[in-house]
Amino acid sequence: MTKVVTICGSMKYKKEMIELATELELEKGYVVIQCVYSDRNYNDKELDILSQIHFKKIEMSDAIYVVNIDGYIGNSTQKEIAYAKKLNKEILYFNEGLSNN
Repeated sequence: MTKVVTICGSMKYKKEMIELATELELEKGYVVIQCVYSDRNYNDKELDILSQIHFKKIEMSDAIYVVNIDGYIGNSTQKEIAYAKKLNKEILYFNEGLSNN
């Protein structure tokens, strides 16, 4: 069965997350669900909507893939990890030895 993963991580790494999604699909055969990527400035209501949708993406996934470049995991990503743990989802890390959860 093909694994469905949602990419989680700081938007400051959006370029890396896009590249990683391609690698995960081509090399691992994963079905990758990503964030919305835009240079647009979102208002608080829009950010809340996007956050709630991202949690739904986690619910739909078998696992989350945390992009923790240089060990960095921000507040939003920490909440996503906690939510995935609550749902007993597998949690994979880009920098396996550098997770700071």
